[in-house]
Amino acid sequence: MDSNTPATHDPVELGELERDLLSLVWRGGALTAEQVREALDRPLKDSTIRTVLRRLEEKGYLAHEVENRTFVYRPAESRQNVAGRAVQRIVDWFCEGSVEELLVGMVDANVLGRDELQRLATRIAEAQKKEASAPREK
Repeated sequence: MDSNTPATHDPVELGELERDLLSLVWRGGALTAEQVREALDRPLKDSTIRTVLRRLEEKGYLAHEVENRTFVYRPAESRQNVAGRAVQRIVDWFCEGSVEELLVGMVDANVLGRDELQRLATRIAEAQKKEASAPREK
């Protein structure tokens, strides 16, 4: 996915409605403002939905294409990338930059279990193997 999200924009600063709309577009892949409004759990005016979608686009989270004079919004950045930036902010704020401290805290608070940690360790090891076997650019 292409991203034009300003590096300075902090996903932690997204409002509840912005997060809700962004989640809908992530799940739907590509949606019109009308489809977003219909999928939303609360009644809002069409103009409100369009304004929030436009702001999400200005912040770089969404992009749009015009199909038959209708804006179709799609994610400009993956959920994982946005979540990673949000977690980085938490790590910086509460853990003095230590991801290890964050993970230990998550285990201590029963947010992350032993099985999940093992799956993460396996995925990290696989990613490292892939990276090590990838041809290096000169």
